[in-house]
Amino acid sequence: MTNSEPRGYHGIDIGGTKIELVAFAEEGHELKEVHRERIATPGTDFAEFLLAIQGLVGRADKALGLRAPVGVGLPGVIDSATGRQLSSNVPALNGRAVAHALKDALERPVTIGNDCQCFALSEAQGGAAHGQPTMFGAIIGTGAGGGYCVDGRLQRGANGVAGEWGHWPLPAAQMLPHALPILDCPCGRRGCLERYVSGPGMSGLHQHLGGGDETPLSIVAQARAGSAIAAQTMALHADLLAHALATLVLTLDPHAIVLGGGLSQLAHLYDQLPAAMRRHLFPGVRVPPILPPKFGDAGGARGAALLARQQLTAH
Repeated sequence: MTNSEPRGYHGIDIGGTKIELVAFAEEGHELKEVHRERIATPGTDFAEFLLAIQGLVGRADKALGLRAPVGVGLPGVIDSATGRQLSSNVPALNGRAVAHALKDALERPVTIGNDCQCFALSEAQGGAAHGQPTMFGAIIGTGAGGGYCVDGRLQRGANGVAGEWGHWPLPAAQMLPHALPILDCPCGRRGCLERYVSGPGMSGLHQHLGGGDETPLSIVAQARAGSAIAAQTMALHADLLAHALATLVLTLDPHAIVLGGGLSQLAHLYDQLPAAMRRHLFPGVRVPPILPPKFGDAGGARGAALLARQQLTAH
């Protein structure tokens, strides 16, 4: 591909419940979306997973009109010693050399990144936190993860796990007043934040307080209809999330926090989190803006495409 030829990139966001591919054409320094497709994630069959990715990429090539490089945002982390994926949300990927398998299956350049970090990169470059010296992208969906960017550049850390706030432990000071159980986490640890602040975590809190097995959207709707248990669930969830984000402020001091994942669609969080976070910070510490994502559910795929472009243009 020469500089005079049209460029394009495919970004793939792989989550616990869905895989989304977005194809982008490069226009100057901007990426213009030209094609999008979303499918359910094959949860346990790795061969089916590879076939699904091949199908997505093949159809995107046709839509874009060229055989484009691919960036992939994967859940979990890659073992630096073995190259194998450690994923808590997609069982089919556990223990697999996913990066190598995808490169062989797609027969083209493939750049691999963490899905949550890809989201953060997208919001740092042209997104809700564009132009901010530092930002943190906090995903709260099937799980909880994130990424930290400085001057629009992703900071991965020595092990590539920078931003994994969802696997900080929920402190006893938050558990004891509500008699919360110490829950096992698929990562192998216990009491991880994502078990309480994620979408399933919010549903679990509702059951713990005496409610039914409801989705977060249903819980919000019930609270608006006058349910005391649903309102209590929302307040508890917001407080736990606020404590976690306040800890992020004390650790990284970002200039902005952008929420992602399914719970980023809950409007009450943007109203309640700033005041709730202040209760968990000492005087004089400013709460950064808590922002909705500019690119919505496409943020991870766009960030993956940005990683692919950076990888190819760095040489």
